[in-house]
Amino acid sequence: MKPALSWFARLRNGNTPSGRMLAGILASPLATLSACVCLLLLFAALCGPFLVAQNPYDLAALNILDSKLPPGSSGFEGANYWLGTDGQGRDMLSAMVYGLRTSIGVGVFSGVLAMAVGTLLGLIAAYFGGRLDSLIMRSVDLMLGLPTILVALMLLAVLGQGVGKVIFALTLVQWAHFARTVRSAALVEKQKDYVEAAITLGISTPRILLRHLLPNCLPPVIVVGMLQVASAISAEATLSFLGIGLPITEPSLGLLIANGYETLMSGEYWISFYPGMLLLVLVFNINIVGDRVREVLNPRTGER
Repeated sequence: MKPALSWFARLRNGNTPSGRMLAGILASPLATLSACVCLLLLFAALCGPFLVAQNPYDLAALNILDSKLPPGSSGFEGANYWLGTDGQGRDMLSAMVYGLRTSIGVGVFSGVLAMAVGTLLGLIAAYFGGRLDSLIMRSVDLMLGLPTILVALMLLAVLGQGVGKVIFALTLVQWAHFARTVRSAALVEKQKDYVEAAITLGISTPRILLRHLLPNCLPPVIVVGMLQVASAISAEATLSFLGIGLPITEPSLGLLIANGYETLMSGEYWISFYPGMLLLVLVFNINIVGDRVREVLNPRTGER
């Protein structure tokens, strides 16, 4: 119990990287508000099936007589649709909650996988150097020199549609950001005394990389990770809107926007407008929190 209380005290006082991030976010009203919005949306995504009255992707729960109802309307069986329905009679509020769950899941999983791959390659490149470093960094330069959406489009054109395939494609286009960031941080840490002492003592290379270099490279990785999650959510929405990301049977904010695009100019604005606003709010607030964390963890700013 005492170690837990001690950790909590250090976290509250800002004596750890996590504590500095928390203190920095709470010191900014805008970042605090954005963090609360992100937590609220995450809660809605995780608890979605228990919060909404309808499973919008269960055909037995849909009624075609309720299609394209405007916001605030009552359905054929008396149900209230606060944000209206789409062409299939799906409650837009329920569809947005399910779509939010998928979009956040794709963004987080692809970001975590890209972080793992990029961090490992960045550590290897910095520690070993030489030709291996050159090979990894030339691959990084190649990936960063290509448009993310274009590469993802080409990959999905070959792989096909699906959640797992979108996550795989986004991982391949994101890992380079982490590799470059980690390599830069690891090159600085590699010159410090504790690494030279570990090498002298004969500590194994994997342990030096994972127990000594990695913890000191995590702050910039956390910042890049948050920004890349927002980027992945936007990329998935773009791919799904273009019809090459997720199939129409899967909930996604990008698919919901695409479903109402054809009827947008005929008056049924709510089918695309509300999912688009939700996507904008989600990505905007993640970026706000990520920018604030970057300011706090950047040693040049001197913020605490």
